Amino acid sequence: MKTINALTIDWEYWWCNKFLGEVSEKEKEKESIIESSIQLLNLLDKYEAKATFFILGMAAEDHPEIVEEIYKRGHEIASHGYSHKSLSELGKKKFEKEIEKSLNILAEYRLKGFRAPYFSINNSTKWAFEILKKYGFEYDSSIFPTSLTYNGVPGASLNIYKPSNNDITKHNPKGKIIEFPLTCLNFGINIPIAGGFSVRMLPLWFLKYGIKKVNRIRPVILYIHPWEISKKTPKLNILSNPSRIMTYLGTNFILKKFEAILKEFRFRTIKEVLNQSHFSN
Repeated sequence: MKTINALTIDWEYWWCNKFLGEVSEKEKEKESIIESSIQLLNLLDKYEAKATFFILGMAAEDHPEIVEEIYKRGHEIASHGYSHKSLSELGKKKFEKEIEKSLNILAEYRLKGFRAPYFSINNSTKWAFEILKKYGFEYDSSIFPTSLTYNGVPGASLNIYKPSNNDITKHNPKGKIIEFPLTCLNFGINIPIAGGFSVRMLPLWFLKYGIKKVNRIRPVILYIHPWEISKKTPKLNILSNPSRIMTYLGTNFILKKFEAILKEFRFRTIKEVLNQSHFSN
């Protein structure tokens, strides 16, 4: 039987990417999250895949009907915060307020999972786990166990674990929050293959090889953004800003890669994957 892997969608506006810099209100209106979300949902239906959608609070406020459609199609609703600001930018008090706000907006879905914007949980923002525990969250998926990504946490486990309050790279068997770290492939260094830039830039054969190799030991967790698969996502002065180049590189090919991965591998929600592991609560 094929390994059941976890698929996650960071459900946010295209302009939430900090590497785009300042985006005008006029530019923000050019691409609708509605179209790209329906396109993505139809693709998941085609391959009978289920996903955990990390929902951004401010986007849910604007489009509650899409959140409801996601839920009706059998996907898991989880939290991506409210404003898409990093935890280091928010600080502990503002982060807690955003968690409260996000939970109120999505109250009917009984959220159990969280992902920090920009994967911004590290040892300097480890206080986030205290707040997640306080508000009844059961798992997090924010840690990138590598030095090769923005906000990566070198030394963190590649496996599902429970982070220690003192050092989130360490496993605490008595911990209350389960961490499902983003997938990396170890070649002496941990190479991210979980999503975003890595999926857009790595060749499909290597991604398939990586998933198969990881599946010998553990499930993979992948992520994608609706805006990455949409041809209508605005391209903002691409050649004038190196960080914007990185944002858009590979978006012309990611839909084809993503569909090929969905066709070959089995994907379900984080909740379902955890329920099959000894870490489930």
